[in-house]
Amino acid sequence: MDLRLPAPLRARPRARRWTAAAAAVVVLAGAGTWTAVASDEAPAVHRTDRILPTADGVRIDTSYFTSGGDGAGRRPAVLLTHGFGGDKEDVREQAEDLARDGYAVLTWSARSFGRSTGRIGLNDPKGEVADVSRLIDWLAERPEVELDKKGDPRVGMTGASYGGAVSLLTAGHDRRVDAIAPSITYWNLADALFPDGVFKKLWAGMFINSGGGCKMFEPKLCAMYERVAESGKPDAAAVKLLEERSPSAVGDRIKVPTLVMQGQTDSLFPLGQADEIAKAVEANGAPVDVDWLAGGHDGGDMEVDRVHARVTSWFDRYLKDDESADTGPAFRVTRTGGIDSTDGAAQLRGADSDTYPGLTGDEREFALSGREQEFVNPAGASPPGVSSLPGLGGATGLSQLSTLGVGVSLDFPGQYARFESEPLARDLRITGSPTVTVNVRSTTGEAVLFAKLYDVGPGGRQQVLPSQLVTPVRVETGDGGKDVRLTLPAVDHEVRDGHRLRLVLASTDLGYASPVAPATYKVSLKGDLAVPTAPGVSTAAAGLPAWVWWLPAAGALLALGLLLTGRRRTVAAPPDPALAEVPLQITDLSKRYAKSSDRYAVRDLSFRVERGQVLGLLGPNGAGKTTTLRMLMGLIKPDGGEIRVFGHAIRPGAPVLSRVGAFVEGAGFLPHLSGRENLELYWQATGRPAEDAHLDEALEIAGLGDALARAVRTYSQGMRQRLAIAQAMLGLPDLLILDEPTNGLDPPQIREMREVMIRYAAAGRTVIVSSHLLAEVEQSCTHLVVMDRGRLVQAGPVHEIVGSGDTLLVGLAGEVTDPLVEKVAALPGVASALRTDDGLLLRLTARDTGGEQAADDSAAAARLLVELVRLEVPVASLGPHRRLEDAFLTLIGGSA
Repeated sequence: MDLRLPAPLRARPRARRWTAAAAAVVVLAGAGTWTAVASDEAPAVHRTDRILPTADGVRIDTSYFTSGGDGAGRRPAVLLTHGFGGDKEDVREQAEDLARDGYAVLTWSARSFGRSTGRIGLNDPKGEVADVSRLIDWLAERPEVELDKKGDPRVGMTGASYGGAVSLLTAGHDRRVDAIAPSITYWNLADALFPDGVFKKLWAGMFINSGGGCKMFEPKLCAMYERVAESGKPDAAAVKLLEERSPSAVGDRIKVPTLVMQGQTDSLFPLGQADEIAKAVEANGAPVDVDWLAGGHDGGDMEVDRVHARVTSWFDRYLKDDESADTGPAFRVTRTGGIDSTDGAAQLRGADSDTYPGLTGDEREFALSGREQEFVNPAGASPPGVSSLPGLGGATGLSQLSTLGVGVSLDFPGQYARFESEPLARDLRITGSPTVTVNVRSTTGEAVLFAKLYDVGPGGRQQVLPSQLVTPVRVETGDGGKDVRLTLPAVDHEVRDGHRLRLVLASTDLGYASPVAPATYKVSLKGDLAVPTAPGVSTAAAGLPAWVWWLPAAGALLALGLLLTGRRRTVAAPPDPALAEVPLQITDLSKRYAKSSDRYAVRDLSFRVERGQVLGLLGPNGAGKTTTLRMLMGLIKPDGGEIRVFGHAIRPGAPVLSRVGAFVEGAGFLPHLSGRENLELYWQATGRPAEDAHLDEALEIAGLGDALARAVRTYSQGMRQRLAIAQAMLGLPDLLILDEPTNGLDPPQIREMREVMIRYAAAGRTVIVSSHLLAEVEQSCTHLVVMDRGRLVQAGPVHEIVGSGDTLLVGLAGEVTDPLVEKVAALPGVASALRTDDGLLLRLTARDTGGEQAADDSAAAARLLVELVRLEVPVASLGPHRRLEDAFLTLIGGSA
């Protein structure tokens, strides 16, 4: 876990490896050299890597980028740095772009990151901020850097998160900074990590982890963190320490043009931090613009190209004094305008205003219903409610689900109060921070609450928490209770007509520390909900995209090409009514390996599965099983043939896939939640009605019993497997696909898993299981499909495949030598002979086991017995061998 910029803003892996290797070769203490980075169209960019020493002996690793050669003259400089946990290579690409735009760009790795030495000081004015002033001194000595006066270069600063904060701090401490463009950063770090006196424990822990552990921080910071983490409550000394290292400490001295860019999906540094920056800079009389991005520390689209272009324009205006540079509107917010049907991505559109409305705007009041409510803070503050999964949004995209009308929050019954508005008569666009006053009482004289404002769909079936944000508040209630004015998270969110606003006050939240002592809270309303709007912020009309002009011509050319080549456009095949009750039919299915025209992963595969069957999909590694399952689930497209599920042709996103459940390589669960809570959270994330989950039925089939109420961290591997299968069963899909469901299980657990599959199919549904445990497949499956090298070897009921084998078992009354086994293998009609614990396993040739009549099999066995006696094999018994394992090996061997 790190707190760097989300991946799209960082250097590509290949580029990072190249520059890291170059730096390792050329960087020597106190010395520098340069390389050239060029493209066919853009001017060459020269890069110089140097280690710059500081006054306290720390060594700062830097890279200096310029373009244009000696004849380019003097140009403004830009200081560009990285987010927490990263290094200078994260911003290399932006540095090169700025250099091509005519800037001298200096990047560096902050103390303790990359190749720089020292301890992390969280932008200590005497540490990291002083280091930047040393870098400005160095720039002032460069002959290509423009000077305002001797020792004072024309310089701007930009960076995100940790780098954005040092931009603000340097502007407050060093008057030589001329313009800044911080993004997704903080104004007051104490307020960000200890909002209203509540410890933001998960994000704080991630700071320590991504910094390399407590030992990498200044001792006073490490001691502060350990003290607060242990108590679960920040003290005055901790707040003071972080405030002294925050931009707010020098807020009255930041008097340079400031472009503030903040993320809407950001539970670490929410929009309120950017609001404080904007208000302070504006009060100082400096130009300030505010831009709310779609993404943030919790993931989402960081709008990299647009952000970089706006930063460059900002510097063009205030560093190059180019009055024609378009710096953009005073306020801009990115809004979601639907879903792109081609790739499923959210479509983004900008809305803007000539003035920044702040977080209060034009308020509308809404009455909330609900009498005084009593709820508890559980002992140990467990289980905690869930508003978001801090730091995981960049990987999972959970924070973006709210823009698509899906909620992932979870409030536990008995641990929250709820107040609700009437259905809205018209659409409402919330822009800013809603507020409401409540009265709070606590049996302990203190309460920690987590306030959320939900958007609830008609009928209450869909509940969305905008941007997955929550406001924590610590209240000293005393004996008689206390009125508290709650400021809810700042968001930009549209609530549709017919929806309700739901205020929830919870006693716990996964990302924060709550009191561990049990308590009872009582909360009542003391006024209406005030919701800010910004009617002056208008969404620009979407211009006609370029394809409007070129698409007709391209379409005509394409049509002509199709006519000339004889191609015909394919359309989705209509449903086949005759197969409406058939769970699966695969016909002539083929899939070639990538970049190959004649090598197939699956070729001409055909089989059919009926209701109530448990089908085992067997084959050695490379047989094509996984490829077949991926095509069945619509994850990849076949090159030929078709797959029909209940008569519908399968393609990516086919609606009929809602009738298919899948379990592949296990599932991830939140370990502190119970099994039931994990399943409820998963189903809630799908956005489907709760009653459609059939949770109780799935759980009964999975057979977890009382374990459902226990935390998943206490589960055995077998219980986790069954919980994962229960998750796949939610909604009771008609077709259930299980890939290696018994991996890692002991024999009793395997038996339980077998019973789960049998029970599920017994209700008229269908199960397809891929497994390497042939003995289990034989006991749990009713039918088999055996594949090898992409082709079908045999399909049918298990008893037929096992019973129709061409394998005989010779029971032995004594030992047999290797030469004797070789003689048996050479007998007429014997394809192979294998010595096993049970005797000799003989596979007969197809000539002698045509399978047309049982008499033929008997005659072949009789002739073989005579030959075995002649060779003096100590025969004790002779009969067909009916284990699936041997039948499988025979089939695979026969298909070679």
